[in-house]
Amino acid sequence: MAKYVYDFTEGNKDLKDLLGGKGANLAEMTNLGLPVPPGFTITSEACRHYLAEGAVPDGLEREVAEHLTAMEKRMGKTLGQADDPLLVSVRSGAKFSMPGMMETVLNIGLNDESVHGLAKQAGGNDRFAWDSYRRLIQMFGKTVLDIDGELFEHALESLKGDRQDTDLGAAELQGLVETFKGIVRDQTGKDFPADPREQMRLAVMAVFDSWNAPRAILYRRQERIPADLGTAVNIVAMVFGNVGNDSGTGVAFTRDPGSGQQGIYGDYLQNAQGEDVVAGIRNTIPLQELERLDKSSYDELLRIMETLENHYRDLCDIEFTIERGKLWMLQTRVGKRTAAAAFCIAIQLVDQGLITLDEAVTRVTGDQLAQLMFPRFDSGTEKKKIAKGMNASPGAAVGKVVFSSERAVELAGRGEDVILVRRETNPDDLSGMIAARGILTSRGGKTSHAAVVARGMGKTCVCGAEELEVSIGERRFTAPGDIVVNEGDLISIDGTTGEVFLGEVPVVDSAVVEYFEGREPDDDLVRAVDRIMRRADEVRRLGVRANADTPDDAARARRFGGEGIGLCRTEHMFLGERRQLVEDLVLASGDEERQAALDALEPLQKADFVGIFQAMEGQPVTVRLIDPPLHEFLPDLTDLSVKVATGDGTDKDRKLLGAVKRLHEQNPMLGLRGVRLGLVIPGLFAMQVRAIAQAAKEVPGAKPEIMIPLVAAVQELEAVREEAAGILAELGVEALIGTMIETPRAALTAGQVAEAAQFFSFGTNDLTQMTWGFSRDDVEAAFFSRYLELGMFGVSPFETLDRDGVGRLVTIAVEEGRAARPDLKLGICGEHGGDPDSVHFCHQAGLDYVSCSPFRIPVARLEAGRAAFAECDSDTR
Repeated sequence: MAKYVYDFTEGNKDLKDLLGGKGANLAEMTNLGLPVPPGFTITSEACRHYLAEGAVPDGLEREVAEHLTAMEKRMGKTLGQADDPLLVSVRSGAKFSMPGMMETVLNIGLNDESVHGLAKQAGGNDRFAWDSYRRLIQMFGKTVLDIDGELFEHALESLKGDRQDTDLGAAELQGLVETFKGIVRDQTGKDFPADPREQMRLAVMAVFDSWNAPRAILYRRQERIPADLGTAVNIVAMVFGNVGNDSGTGVAFTRDPGSGQQGIYGDYLQNAQGEDVVAGIRNTIPLQELERLDKSSYDELLRIMETLENHYRDLCDIEFTIERGKLWMLQTRVGKRTAAAAFCIAIQLVDQGLITLDEAVTRVTGDQLAQLMFPRFDSGTEKKKIAKGMNASPGAAVGKVVFSSERAVELAGRGEDVILVRRETNPDDLSGMIAARGILTSRGGKTSHAAVVARGMGKTCVCGAEELEVSIGERRFTAPGDIVVNEGDLISIDGTTGEVFLGEVPVVDSAVVEYFEGREPDDDLVRAVDRIMRRADEVRRLGVRANADTPDDAARARRFGGEGIGLCRTEHMFLGERRQLVEDLVLASGDEERQAALDALEPLQKADFVGIFQAMEGQPVTVRLIDPPLHEFLPDLTDLSVKVATGDGTDKDRKLLGAVKRLHEQNPMLGLRGVRLGLVIPGLFAMQVRAIAQAAKEVPGAKPEIMIPLVAAVQELEAVREEAAGILAELGVEALIGTMIETPRAALTAGQVAEAAQFFSFGTNDLTQMTWGFSRDDVEAAFFSRYLELGMFGVSPFETLDRDGVGRLVTIAVEEGRAARPDLKLGICGEHGGDPDSVHFCHQAGLDYVSCSPFRIPVARLEAGRAAFAECDSDTR
């Protein structure tokens, strides 16, 4: 019979699939002998059953009752007992951390009777008891009963006025409880449930349901967390940080999650419960202040932090509560960190002997490296600083100020950069946080919701800028000196320093980009990147090439570590003044005029290739012969028709219009392009091959590879190959001749195609379009967002390779191509070549190299190294 409930003494940190991250780590801390309140975990398997069947699995309620009874016996009191109540929290806990995205309810077991027993437990502290009771009704009402949380907030704010919540007395809080119960009655038509076990049962169901809450779905999509995992539920004996000033709650990090610097980092809040810290509704004090307030608890916390970091061998994120001088551990996990911290911490742990350099490579990701390559503000520019907050998540962000998530999504959807400004964020702001370039809050610390979520997303964030008076209703904020910033005004925020500037501040290359450009490593971050990149290069099997069409691009690709060019697009060489020569080619009335146009183009093409071969200094260069339809190089049909119709056109314009009409196609992507051009227009491909060969003869050590695009049948390739091979032989130049696999038929007949090709390069942009039946330019604007909402795919197949469809075609082509020609060279040159997940697929599929834009080469190098390790599992997300 399935087991759905585990006591903390029964689990361990390796059971995250079953117990979720929170439950597994609570069990691990219990096993380590750390002070963890008693509790048990309902498995994610039970959640999956509930979500699929609409009911909890048979036996779950019995198991929960048995574990609750055991907890009651251990504690010597029962749930909600009137004179001496046991209270519990009901907390979500998925395999992967999803901060604030699912539900938690504290103080389960309180009612009109047990509130007096709680006061008695606290030595007659009525204020604490009524404060705990109002918190239960507020959280339960919003989370379980789906009541608008603003109704409770408004009642609380009205009562407080200009005071802090800690200034409210027992009688005021007792009155607030009655107000809250009235809100529940008005909104649901029922009284707040007084039965403690019913409270717990409903809270568990609410946590299960929260797995499919809109914000949780959005977060999973953003972080690429599978939608079918479900969440575990942790039921934990309550400990209270809001008993008085000898109590409190906090969040600690064993290292700075922003920079990776070693030390004591975190926030603490006296006389508070955990949600007060994360919500940022009261500004916290630095964790170091705890030493002055409660040295015994502080010293014990430091010992526990060291124990956990050495045990997990990584940065740990810890939530704790102090109840009347007694320290309790409520959660630990491998902490989210910024990209810079990820690299620095990985190398620190290597130097401490806690992990190997190989493990360090797996602890960082290509996405994090890409974040480090984003620009930073120019320190030499004059800036107008208007405020400073906490440097919660680094980066440089510039955008228009917006004060709501809805407005952020709206403007970002129009292509505008925005900065989301709030007093504090909450989980409902996730859509706006994703849409914004950066986040600025006037409240909260480094462990507030805004800070934690921004760090996880790699989003620039400044928190706790207390100098700012944020007026959400008036859509403006006021900075010192009576500076008023309205919605739509430009600001710049520096998440590395916490500074806020008025207007747009110019940006410059990051230090990491300067390192890839050739500067010697001169700080801890760049040195960490250097060591990890060197090791990744040592272990990776995949080569990394560049998509580059000019000598400048080729030179940058080499500086960034490229080992050749995997895609040199020749159509880019027909733009500008050369359009006239293409027009001459199209308008040619016979062989002689056509050849004259080709003869004029050839030396220009040769000069292009000479520059690229020189820049690559003996590295291979794969040149794709012209691919797009010729009409793309001609004037627009409508513009030309109007010009001729109005009498403004010349004789040449009229001839050109006829040619444009003749070449016009309903679906150019599937029309006269690629190999078909070479077969229909005599001499076009021959001119390009001759230019390549002549350039190669002129540049010592040049290694050209000639790629024929859009082949669907081996006969097409054979015809072009024969002509190209003849020209190469005539000029005495050696070059591989291969094809771009970008049609499903080419992939499915790869065994035949390989007989005429020395290499395959998978053009996954077109292969994705043809496999899905999508026109990328049309569908991304038309319905992709809806497909993502409906879960048709978790990420665009144009961003990350569709393994099941396109990936299957690639796998077939690899297997059948190599079966026909064992020495067949295989690469990929679509945009997927720089996507981390796609790089791992290419490694697994047995490709020889990936090719991507020069800027993404370092990302591909790192991910190719990570892919080389059998186990690349990291918990840093």
